Amino acid sequence: MNFSPKKICIYGAGAIGGYLGIQLIKTESNVSLIARGPHLDAMKKNGLTLKIGGIEKNISIKCTDKPNELGPQDYVIIAMKAHSVENILDEISPLLGPDTTIVTAQNGILWWYFYKLKCPWENHRLKSTDPKGNIWNTLDPKRTIGCVVYPSCEIVEPGIIQHIEGNRFMLGEPDGNKSNRVVELSKIMQDAGFKAPVRKNIRKDIWLKLLGNATFNPVSVITGETLQEMGTNPKTRSLIYKMMHEAKNVANKLGIEFPISIDQRINGGAAVGQHKTSMLQDFEAGRSLELDALVTSVSELGRLVNVETPTIDSILNLVKSKIS
Repeated sequence: MNFSPKKICIYGAGAIGGYLGIQLIKTESNVSLIARGPHLDAMKKNGLTLKIGGIEKNISIKCTDKPNELGPQDYVIIAMKAHSVENILDEISPLLGPDTTIVTAQNGILWWYFYKLKCPWENHRLKSTDPKGNIWNTLDPKRTIGCVVYPSCEIVEPGIIQHIEGNRFMLGEPDGNKSNRVVELSKIMQDAGFKAPVRKNIRKDIWLKLLGNATFNPVSVITGETLQEMGTNPKTRSLIYKMMHEAKNVANKLGIEFPISIDQRINGGAAVGQHKTSMLQDFEAGRSLELDALVTSVSELGRLVNVETPTIDSILNLVKSKIS
């Protein structure tokens, strides 16, 4: 199957978005980045630098904070945290033509989760991640491809990204079909050096990552512990186990089965080492936390499917109290 070069805009060119951009520019795609502040200024002045595998790559790349300068795209990859999306709906609209595909390279349960999901709640809209329905109505789930992000990167200073580990981006249509657009995107990303398989059930991949994000992240805000510390401290590990068990019960009711045990999932998180979760890093930096897509959504889904989540609810309330 032959594909023509595509216009790809990455909306939210932080650590992951910048990593995507600097790799995708190696392909025949026309790549542009949406960024803001000192990071954008540095990219405009000095280009974007990626430190990876002991080497540095520096490229000049099209970047702006004005999406209307770019026009409609073939693919818009949203690489910003889920709670920020509603604030950019007016700005993202000029990027959306009649055939534009939106790729949600984000963590957690997102606004489109129930779109074309064959279950009693098909097309149900989540209050926790899209309280007014504005995201669903503006972005349109028909445009959407799910994407589960596994790489770890950080901005070490404006315009400079450090790749830490990983290169997997799992892709999948909400209805599980192997459409031309998802096959095309998978090929483009593989040409860029990523592992980007097309998954038949992208929600299963979402939940497998979410088991860790919905538990390690909020607990780290309360304890201040690293992933290794949380996974090896008996009291903290017991708490995370209870939370994962509740989340697993919710997922099971939605038809999701996990290929590993809870203990294996905790061990996998602990094996990352003395690394702070993204939520703890945000908390320490005074930034808003990604609670809704990662934690509140699981609580909301529990109520929807009649599964109690008392431990998750308690930890969620404790974190909210701590940041209020």
